[in-house]
Amino acid sequence: MSLEELLKKLPENYTNSDRDVVQRAYRVAERAHAGQKRASGEPYINHCLAVASTLADLQMPAEVVAAGLMHDTVEDTAVKLDDLVRDFGEVIAKLVDGVTKLTQLPRVSRGEHQEELKGKTPDQEIIEQAEDEQAIRNRKRDLSIETLRKTFLAMGDDVRVVLIKLADRLHNMRTLGFFPEPKRRRIAQETLDIFAPLANRLGIWQIKWELEDLAFRYVNPEKYKEIAEQLAERREAREQQIQQIVEQFKHTLSEHGIRAEIYGRPKHIYSIYKKMTEKGKSFEMVRDVRGVRLLVPDVPACYAALGVIHTRWRPIPNEFDDYIAVPKDNFYQSLHTAVLYEDGKPVEVQIRTPEMDESAEIGIAAHWRYKEGGPRDKYDERINWIRKLMEWRQDVDDAQEFVDGMKTDVFKDRVYIFTPRGDIIDMPAGSTPIDFAYHIHTTVGDRCRGAKINGKLVPLEHELRTGDQVEILTAKHGGPSRDWLNPSLGLVRTQRARSKIRAWFKKQDREQNLAQGKALLEHELQRLGLSGFDEKVLEEIGRSFELRSLEDIYVAIGSSDLSVGRIVNKLLEGKETDDMLVSVPPTSAP
Repeated sequence: MSLEELLKKLPENYTNSDRDVVQRAYRVAERAHAGQKRASGEPYINHCLAVASTLADLQMPAEVVAAGLMHDTVEDTAVKLDDLVRDFGEVIAKLVDGVTKLTQLPRVSRGEHQEELKGKTPDQEIIEQAEDEQAIRNRKRDLSIETLRKTFLAMGDDVRVVLIKLADRLHNMRTLGFFPEPKRRRIAQETLDIFAPLANRLGIWQIKWELEDLAFRYVNPEKYKEIAEQLAERREAREQQIQQIVEQFKHTLSEHGIRAEIYGRPKHIYSIYKKMTEKGKSFEMVRDVRGVRLLVPDVPACYAALGVIHTRWRPIPNEFDDYIAVPKDNFYQSLHTAVLYEDGKPVEVQIRTPEMDESAEIGIAAHWRYKEGGPRDKYDERINWIRKLMEWRQDVDDAQEFVDGMKTDVFKDRVYIFTPRGDIIDMPAGSTPIDFAYHIHTTVGDRCRGAKINGKLVPLEHELRTGDQVEILTAKHGGPSRDWLNPSLGLVRTQRARSKIRAWFKKQDREQNLAQGKALLEHELQRLGLSGFDEKVLEEIGRSFELRSLEDIYVAIGSSDLSVGRIVNKLLEGKETDDMLVSVPPTSAP
């Protein structure tokens, strides 16, 4: 990729001024990264161009492509943020700063502990090096969680920052083979767990598919190779079958006066693996399912084409989904069906308009392609989940809990529920009426006493399904029950609802929790003979758990958000360090 190739990829609606901004950004990045190399040995500027190229593919505006080119300049070079503000303005500088803050974390180093090992016996060195290795692993885990937390929080400020991060992650995954195996596997697993689902949630399928396949290659190389080889063996025969189906579909639709662009859908290795594992199907069963996509001029033509196909070929029961009437929350619209072809094998069919097809590929990126008003309004409505995410974040103190909540509440399969007024609510699969109540409003959740689904009373542990109309029955006063937090009862399934319930009890019980937490900690310290610790030491330890005062520590212990053992372990770690520094004699000069 060169600058000239990037310029050719820029959207046609770019003005001369837009193209000039991109070229100036390239020159800044080229100078800033001069002499720097990637792990692959290639010049660092190639990475910047690759990130910008992906953003251009997403049809992003010039300021985002320019920020993509310069996304590593403030972090890794002598370029200052003030320089970017002066030369490019606040918008581009803020985007670069957002990406920098997203990735800027302390480095995990083994060297900082090496000085402490001087003068130790070999046995002591072995023990402490082992402890050091564990500390490093724990630190890497904590940093990984913090990276993910920052990624989610960045969405609340400006989703474009996350789009740049996704483009950055995509190129890093393409070049992951140059890193050592443990690092490859860790980054690949993180990509599979977080970044590919994030791309899906934002509706950017072209990035989602590639991230999944690239990550799966390193997470499960044996299975990846097995599926890839089996696909290659039958590729020619499968392509011939698809071409035959495409021609037959075109002919049939043409007879009914429907113009359609039809093509086969590529098979992705990770999606095949998921179908095999989740549905218990053999590779042959998954492989033999052919897929085609129909693009027709407008929405009426979508339904007309569906009728023709269902008349000509027998539809397979329970395989029809109407995502045009009920769009997914990630902007996705299409009709899905499956029919039995002449050879008795299934064909999966997607029917959509060209506009829907573009939205399926670039998702939320389309948000910035529209001016104020008009089509952009629907995108503003559909990023409400990001704003709700930020509201929920205020009730979560623990970074690990926040990330776990993302995995269950944001990235899980979805169901689509109707309110009594007919509004569509997008919920994680497995949600209950209580989860639904808290999704509507915190007060509705707190006062929930029962639920009706499609007009009939149901128990609060009832699992909601797509198409259910849910009415929440509330009391005028009162709050949630502690039983709702009992996982064995299955009353609450989403992290969002759990956090809201805990927040209610924290607010009600602060004084009680404070007294109970103080008593628990003092009792344990006295039992261990550690009661002489200065309160400032405890406050310092509390800050490592994001607790600002001694009272906050007591409340956290009393509400079971923080165990006494974690505080005691921190105290003991500090005590052992002090003892070690006192007892180790200085190394004598040779």
